[in-house]
Amino acid sequence: MSMSTAEERAAATEESLSDEEYRDRLRDLPPSAKLVAKVLETESPLSQGQLAEESLLPDRTVRYALNRLEDVELIGSRYSFRDARKQVYFLKR
Repeated sequence: MSMSTAEERAAATEESLSDEEYRDRLRDLPPSAKLVAKVLETESPLSQGQLAEESLLPDRTVRYALNRLEDVELIGSRYSFRDARKQVYFLKR
């Protein structure tokens, strides 16, 4: 059973962070994670490849940054509507 759009919005609202909490979680992360988060602030959702292209970071560094952002629960992911083989990432804000 999939969530309706209203349920998705409600879930997103429950997960939203204050600016202060968002900055606190981001503060101790490496520069690559901060850059990936900044890219996701302006364009979202993006695949790992798109993030590498936009940030000018190597794929491996982007993967590391995504893992760190996931560890502190700042990003979420889902399968791409355009290509179900790819995951896309977005900020939880």
